[in-house]
Amino acid sequence: MELGAFSASLSVKDLAASRQFYETLGFAQVAGDVARNYLILRNGDTTIGLFQGMFDGNLLTFNPGWDAQGKDLESFTDIREIQAALKAEGLTLVQEAEADGSGPASLVLQDPDGNTILIDQHR
Repeated sequence: MELGAFSASLSVKDLAASRQFYETLGFAQVAGDVARNYLILRNGDTTIGLFQGMFDGNLLTFNPGWDAQGKDLESFTDIREIQAALKAEGLTLVQEAEADGSGPASLVLQDPDGNTILIDQHR
């Protein structure tokens, strides 16, 4: 099962301070909007999202349909197919995508240790 591009989505207290810290580590902004309290930063093929006041805790994020640079893939596994496979394996989803929908959607699950995983399809 192809989950798409991977990133860590970090819940931050101070977006400006976090941005400065990660830019010092060599990350550069590639998307996001300070006015909307989030930034997407990349260093090579490593992507992190900084989110202030949007959710509690950090998330592991996968984006079906994108490569590591956030570019659209010609073909990819739709989130609804991923969701059906996860449920068929007996996993419990915290949030589900509309099973008969199309296009953008997301689902959320947790690993055995309570870490939150977001699968977020943008197209």
